[in-house]
Amino acid sequence: MDIAWIQVFVLTLSECVAPAGKTVCQEREFELQFLSQPDCEFALQQLVSLKQESDKVIIDPDKASCTVSARQSKVFASVDAINEAFRGEDGWRAPQIEESSPGVERAAHQQRLASLPACGDADGVSPCKVGDIILEGAMGDPVEVWRQDQ
Repeated sequence: MDIAWIQVFVLTLSECVAPAGKTVCQEREFELQFLSQPDCEFALQQLVSLKQESDKVIIDPDKASCTVSARQSKVFASVDAINEAFRGEDGWRAPQIEESSPGVERAAHQQRLASLPACGDADGVSPCKVGDIILEGAMGDPVEVWRQDQ
C-alpha cells in the first residue's frame, strides 16, 4: 500500500439554520467529496433546491460550489490487496469488478432491444421495451415506493 494524491471535487454548502421557534439563524458550513464533477454538481443542485424549500434554512449562494481539489489517499496494488487490508473491518464490502467492457454490453443491449415489442403493443406481456429501456418481469405488479414522512 502506498500513499498518493487523488483528484476530488469538494462540494461546499454554507447555510444559516434557525432552530424551531427562533428567528435568528446559526451559520454553518459543510463539505462533501466526490470523485467526479457531474456527481458533485448534481448533489449541489439537489441540496440547494431541497434546503430552499425549508422555512428555516437560508443558503448563501456565494459560498455554495463544487471546487476541484486533491486529497491524500491510500493506494493499493490490486483488488486482492484492498480486500486483505480491510477484510476484518465492520461494514466492509469488496469492490465490484466489471468483467466485460461497456461496449460489449451496449451492443448486446441494442441487439436484444431490437428483438422486443414496444410495451404499448405487448398487451401486458414482458419483456418489452419503452424507448431504450427493457422492462422485465410481470407487468402491472405493484411498485413499492419509499418515502420519508415528516
